[in-house]
Amino acid sequence: MTDRVWHLVFMGVSGSGKTTAANAVNERLGWEFAEGDDFHSPEAVEKMAAGHQLTDADRMPWLGRLAAWAREHDRAGRPTIMSCSALRRSYRDVLRTGGEHTCFVHLVGDKGLLLERMTAREHFMPPSLLESQLATLEPLGDDEPGFSVDVDQTPAAVADEVLAHLE
Repeated sequence: MTDRVWHLVFMGVSGSGKTTAANAVNERLGWEFAEGDDFHSPEAVEKMAAGHQLTDADRMPWLGRLAAWAREHDRAGRPTIMSCSALRRSYRDVLRTGGEHTCFVHLVGDKGLLLERMTAREHFMPPSLLESQLATLEPLGDDEPGFSVDVDQTPAAVADEVLAHLE
């Protein structure tokens, strides 16, 4: 890695292991970390918990708060890692305003595996919303900084793959 101030965004649908993967990488790097879910408004969390998908109007203030957090660290010269679904390119465009060297780690996996993970955990996002997330997902464009990693492996193996990409 260079002397640039990097901002890694672990993105993907619910159940892809964004937080787990981000934490596995961060255990090795020791950067500033943000759990994207912690930046949601109470109203947005309540809406999702009730089984309703968020609208862009719900998401934009949340994305703005995450970008502001990254920008604050960028100005201070501190690299960051965050977990955030970042399902659409327009959402990633907002997140990229947090720092010039924002890189997306798109965590991908089989729908069955994602549902299995969602069912096995306690989280405000019900498994019933996976379909809407998959329908909303716009994979990284060729011109977007980032790469995809298959999550059908251990968190340590995911971290190894992410760190190899960053070399």
